[in-house]
Amino acid sequence: MTTIKLLSRRPRSNVWSLAAGCAVALAVLAGGVAPLPAQSVACMVNGEPITSLDIEQRTKLNFLTMRKQMPRQEIIDELTSEKLKIREAKRYGVDPTTSDIDQAYAGMSQRMRLSPEQLTKSLEGQGIRPETLKARLKAEMVWGSLVRGRYKESLQVGEKDVAAAAQESGEPTQTEAFEYSLQPIVLIVPRGSASAAIELRRKEAESLRERVQTCEQANSYFKSMQNAAIRATVTKTSADIPGPLRELLDKTPVGHLTPPEITKQGVEMVALCDRKPTKIDTPKKREIREKMFAQKYEAKQKAYLADLRKAAMIECR
Repeated sequence: MTTIKLLSRRPRSNVWSLAAGCAVALAVLAGGVAPLPAQSVACMVNGEPITSLDIEQRTKLNFLTMRKQMPRQEIIDELTSEKLKIREAKRYGVDPTTSDIDQAYAGMSQRMRLSPEQLTKSLEGQGIRPETLKARLKAEMVWGSLVRGRYKESLQVGEKDVAAAAQESGEPTQTEAFEYSLQPIVLIVPRGSASAAIELRRKEAESLRERVQTCEQANSYFKSMQNAAIRATVTKTSADIPGPLRELLDKTPVGHLTPPEITKQGVEMVALCDRKPTKIDTPKKREIREKMFAQKYEAKQKAYLADLRKAAMIECR
């Protein structure tokens, strides 16, 4: 189908008005709430309405998150695309529950160091309904899952492509990478302890560090020690570990402990149980791979969305 745009100076047809009115009424009934003011229909997307309230709310949300006043048409295009994404995802069985959306909302609030209730209060203070943010989150969730699921094979980045890109950028293609077996250790220091008590614990850690020669010894020492803990072994590659810690681990002999570090929990160290070469991505190769994947994903999702828009019936005043 072709996209239809009706200019505001042209009178709406009775059929369009009736469809728009019915769509708003159905949306209100489905939500189980009383109709909100200023819900005149601005656009119909495959029979689903975009109201003036939707546009007003999204304008406020985008200004809050991007600190930029977006033109009305860009807001309409964004809302239109989201309706198409959600409809298409549902067609392929990608349809998150209310609980899934609430979980994503809670995750966002956690990243902002807020509770969901605090985030809701903050949004409402700016005149934004939490449902507006949840609608955007839902569209992002389903679209990412759909595109990655449908085009998984074509989005893969091969080892040869990564090596070629690394060579073009002047990066070495055979940089050595390692797989580390690690056991985190903590000597617990109660919060609010005096600096003298912390220093005493640090000296104790240094003394133990000199004695420990194997991970078996580390387990023997720290499992029997009061106010101390040694965690289960974890395996990480060079690409998984921040640069400073990676350098530290490369200087630490296998079986020994890294230098003690003061943290909120107390005095922490890491027992290096094993370190062996691996063909898994180096940090730079992973960076190149992720960049190439992002470029492929962006091109694919744009083309997919463009096809959906071409096939959609979009009517705007």
